[in-house]
Amino acid sequence: MAQTIELIPHDEYNQTLLSNAHPPDWQNPTPNGRYNLLVIGGGSAGLVAAVGAAGLGAKVALVEKNLLGGDCLNAGCVPSKTILRSAKAVGDIRRAAALGVHVNGPVEVDFPAVMARMRRIRADISYHDSAKRFKDLGIDLYLGDGQFTGKDTFVVDGRPITFRKAVIATGSRAADVPIPGLQDTGYITNEGVFELTQLPARLAIIGAGPIGLEMAQAFARFGSQVTVFDIQPTMGGLRDPEGLALIRSALEADGIRFYLESQTQKAERIGSEKQLTFTHAGTTHTLAVDEILLAVGRRPNVEGLNLEAAGVQVNKKGIVVNDQMQTSNSAIFGAGDVAIPAQFTHSADATARIVLQNALFLGHKKYSDLVIPWTVYTDPEIAHVGLFDYEAEAKGMEVDTFTWHVAETDRGRTDEEEGFVKIYVKRGSDKILGATMIARHAGEMISEITTAMMAGAGLSTLSQTIHPYPTQAEVIKKAADAWNRTRLTPLVAKIFQTWLRWNR
Repeated sequence: MAQTIELIPHDEYNQTLLSNAHPPDWQNPTPNGRYNLLVIGGGSAGLVAAVGAAGLGAKVALVEKNLLGGDCLNAGCVPSKTILRSAKAVGDIRRAAALGVHVNGPVEVDFPAVMARMRRIRADISYHDSAKRFKDLGIDLYLGDGQFTGKDTFVVDGRPITFRKAVIATGSRAADVPIPGLQDTGYITNEGVFELTQLPARLAIIGAGPIGLEMAQAFARFGSQVTVFDIQPTMGGLRDPEGLALIRSALEADGIRFYLESQTQKAERIGSEKQLTFTHAGTTHTLAVDEILLAVGRRPNVEGLNLEAAGVQVNKKGIVVNDQMQTSNSAIFGAGDVAIPAQFTHSADATARIVLQNALFLGHKKYSDLVIPWTVYTDPEIAHVGLFDYEAEAKGMEVDTFTWHVAETDRGRTDEEEGFVKIYVKRGSDKILGATMIARHAGEMISEITTAMMAGAGLSTLSQTIHPYPTQAEVIKKAADAWNRTRLTPLVAKIFQTWLRWNR
């Protein structure tokens, strides 16, 4: 019998989610023989591995102790992007006057309705990650806590499982920080933030990474007074001064206050308020808020698996794997957040596909061959793929950077959009090492550069690629054209001019 999981609030949408992702009346199967693949973890990586293996005819067991769909469905991508859509609508309305469209009266946000919409959409999507679906695909689904008992054995719900190959895909959870008094004061993480039904009037966010920035902008647009803290001077994975200035300006325009390079000293509850004491620029300050969101990164879920019994090496970063996603036990692989530094749903999917090929077909697919883009879904968005210029230089590569601004495209002017693309190439060639984009739809546009990198195509190809006019994606072609013009050296120009004179 599956363990009881409680979802807050107790509405019809969460009941639908629960009935799909962790049915209370679920009966675990009785193991019957050795499994070709045991998948531990029913998040993005685990589900791709389980469904892919079952589709190939393998005998598959899938174990999940919490909700199927993992962080992405329940407390990550799906709920966050749903409420960000509402926040973007608020932003559009507030900037409408600059476009000649006037809205009478202030923008009113019905926060309970925003969150109800999120729960409805999450519940609708949860069918794709439902227990019934996996059972219908022929997968033996075990809901409950389990652990290894040997190099090829596992036990869950008192049922012993034997396997030929296994993949650990237990994901990650919000990291914590040792701020004195924080535990007693109380705080929420990316899990608790989607349980809110009332808007906090004052919200402190500790961490200026992707989750922190996305939630900061959303809640500020909904009407919260938002303050963001971080010990680092960077935001959203950016070190580029121009990018940092652009993103900070956009978020401050929504009313967000930033205390970067600050140190949170303590937290305490005073009456109905939560108070943070912090130092910034050499001065100590206090801030009273109604809620604290902790968003300081992720930590791998490796506890309780009895990995020692399986001979699987682990460190602070998670399961130790080689380039083929194989652990120190050659029959066991790792995939997704628990095993790799690129903790994104799409990279979890990609590593699960590597595991399928290497575990079931004796393949030699490598993690290092992947080209992984990522996006921070603020407005405008931050997107990146490959190496930053400073990362390439740290590897001993000489780099040329080609920059073009969105406002320099005709569509950028008509839309009155800010942003840019910076493409980093190996000096003296058109080989793309990486790219950074800031634009309203940067997450959609970065895939063109990712595809070029995967195909081994350089700026020469992008320069020759026809883009629809007018689109903001032309910013990529214009950056490539800027590289193309560097080929016209004084000597080449002189030869070309001579040729033209001869052919008049």
